[in-house]
Amino acid sequence: MMKRVLCDFAVTVLLLLAATVLSFCFFYFGNKNLANITVIYILALILIALRTSGYLYGIGASLFCVAAVNYFFSYPYNMIDFSIAGYPVTFIGMLAISIITGTTTTALKQQRQAIAEREKELNEAEKEKLRANLLRAVSHDLRTPLTTIIGSSSSYLENYPNLCETERVELVSNIKEDSEWLLNMVENLLTVTRINENSDNKVKKSSEIVEEVVSEAIQRLQRRIPDIRVKVTMPNDFLMLPMDPTLIEQVLINLLENAAVHSGSRAPIDLIITEEGEAVSFSVRDHGAGIDEQLLPHIFEGQQYTSVNADGHRGIGIGLSICKTIIQAHDGEITAFNHERGAEFSFTLPKEKEN
Repeated sequence: MMKRVLCDFAVTVLLLLAATVLSFCFFYFGNKNLANITVIYILALILIALRTSGYLYGIGASLFCVAAVNYFFSYPYNMIDFSIAGYPVTFIGMLAISIITGTTTTALKQQRQAIAEREKELNEAEKEKLRANLLRAVSHDLRTPLTTIIGSSSSYLENYPNLCETERVELVSNIKEDSEWLLNMVENLLTVTRINENSDNKVKKSSEIVEEVVSEAIQRLQRRIPDIRVKVTMPNDFLMLPMDPTLIEQVLINLLENAAVHSGSRAPIDLIITEEGEAVSFSVRDHGAGIDEQLLPHIFEGQQYTSVNADGHRGIGIGLSICKTIIQAHDGEITAFNHERGAEFSFTLPKEKEN
């Protein structure tokens, strides 16, 4: 508080000193027009009202300005004469300017503070919403691999004497693959949580080869959905982008898996990568039933939706909410829309800025 008072006092003194010096320059090196001097002090009053808190500094400055005009720049010079014509009007005018400007700026400052607090509250609410979505994602999306691990391990233990070596290896391999997927999913969820806890909601990026990130995402997904078919279209040019590769792989996996599970189509999924000026666009396009138009505006809000073909699969919204968080942390954008023969999800990642 004391620091703020000293700062406001210093600003007031400096602006009045600058106005007085400038007024002397106009008065002695230009014409001795009192109107010009008055305008300079009025400008100083406005700046003081804008830069300080409350009304006291403006009122005090207006008293100084009237006295300075009277003492330094009105005949007889270097003395106060209250009988000068127009003196009360000048004083009242400067005082009114100080009060009006001070009132307006104080209201604007309070409004800005209220907006900042509101944005902070909304940001906190969004973080809480994401945490809730992640908890739902853990309970829903991790159920299948856990069930598979339990089933495979039970079969291995209960039927061990009756299993041949090939069957034993297959069961253990299934357990290993699902465990690795489970570990990756948990790590990604924790990473997204850390993104949300950062003040700037950003991620640590490194330059990655786009083709390698896409290839790794498809390979990871094919271990979970062996019969999935993805047609990749991308530029022949060598592409490198700043990103967190693990998180972007998770985005691609979520979008491709949604297209495979919820589209109701067995046609290959198109993954189209294009350069768009200062960014690279990734589009996942299926050839199924599309998305209900009523759901599209809210598709990334983290709610659970059932696919339009009533396939019984749920949880699409949770995965998309995570995708949105990851892409925004990369300074990109993600959108969803229907095309003539299905649905398309598209996101952009900015290119590395040249120094």
